[in-house]
Amino acid sequence: MGQLNDHQRSFIKEMIAIKSVGGAPCPGAPYGKEPRAALDAFLSRAASEGFLTGVLDDRVGWCEIGSGSKMMGIVCHLDVVPEGEGWEKPPFEATFENGMIYGRGIVDDKGPAIVSFLAMKELKDSGTDLGMRVRLILGTDEERTCSCVEYYDGNGEIPDISITPDAEFPVIYAEKGILHVKISDPRPAPSSFTAKGGDAANMVPPSASAKIGGQLISVKGKMAHASKPELGINAIELLPSALPSEISLPLINFVGAYDPSSICSIKDDSGKLTSNIGILRINSEEQYMIIDIRYPVTASVGDIVSRVSEQASEYGLITEIQSHMAPVYKDKDSDAIRALTEVWKKHMKDFDGYKDEYSDLYSEPLAIGGGTYARHMRNTIAFGIQTPWAEDQCHQANEHISENDFLKCRDVIKDAILKIAGALPDPS
Repeated sequence: MGQLNDHQRSFIKEMIAIKSVGGAPCPGAPYGKEPRAALDAFLSRAASEGFLTGVLDDRVGWCEIGSGSKMMGIVCHLDVVPEGEGWEKPPFEATFENGMIYGRGIVDDKGPAIVSFLAMKELKDSGTDLGMRVRLILGTDEERTCSCVEYYDGNGEIPDISITPDAEFPVIYAEKGILHVKISDPRPAPSSFTAKGGDAANMVPPSASAKIGGQLISVKGKMAHASKPELGINAIELLPSALPSEISLPLINFVGAYDPSSICSIKDDSGKLTSNIGILRINSEEQYMIIDIRYPVTASVGDIVSRVSEQASEYGLITEIQSHMAPVYKDKDSDAIRALTEVWKKHMKDFDGYKDEYSDLYSEPLAIGGGTYARHMRNTIAFGIQTPWAEDQCHQANEHISENDFLKCRDVIKDAILKIAGALPDPS
């Protein structure tokens, strides 16, 4: 079982302690002060270790080792979702307990950024001649818009190939489309009624509440990532049945009647449609909800929006597309995906919870409902860092990873760098 040293622990503590939830733009920090603070702290550490560092227009940072015209990228993000509810450990204070590391971002995605840095540092310190540069690219707004890396894609130096360790192993060849739809009611709500639930569209809300006059009604659910809503319990969806029968607001009635199964019947290699009502707000100033929809790669986003709109219009509600990320589909038999799959297969038995039968179950590329930087930056493949047999930790309360798996991920990333270094063709 691997164990972290004091130097590694101090870096983890420093990064987890920064509450890098996206905020209001300000000078030098277009995504808020805390994401920028996380970026500055990371790059300061990298510079102290002899890495070349840079920042592109305050949106994206990078640190780099090696030399040459060829370049491999590792793309991570330092912003995190809000902590939500249900934590037994302090979310923004790294806790090391019984071989585990707890803290918001330790899996999504500060931990992978640190893992990648440690892999690069070992190669740098060993004097290994990679014959290329390796650039760790650090975004600061992945959890909201991904505009940080989209900006880099349009203005930065694009690696010949990149990996983004912001998903799970083995290798991700397909990502569902991600659609955020806003359903709103322009009519004023009764002055005696308010309702609230959720902090982010891409999180299953663990609580929701309503006030009727002076009466407070609260319901509890279970937090999870919106790409896997079946792992959580959506409190907003529970709210209508907890209210008195005489309460009849169009938006509340829509929540109770909303039927995701009628939106899309397609199920392909990437799976079937999932839906999560992530945010609900009803007060004297506004009435709206935001639905996070992950749809199969072969489905039509236009058809999906039309069907949601049809359901909403029955209640006099307005449907708007708040954001949309098109699906990703890559050739799972490509040289790059096959090479990364082989790296995973070499190491998979060393991860916690491995069983012999997993060798056959988890040795082929995967399709996921989550969204990664692979859909926002050219030449990028999602690779790791969660094991496919472990409980998903993204956006969960008590987010954690074992020290052993943390260090094994470092070894996987290091081998991936070496594998790609040997495979990239010499520039002509």
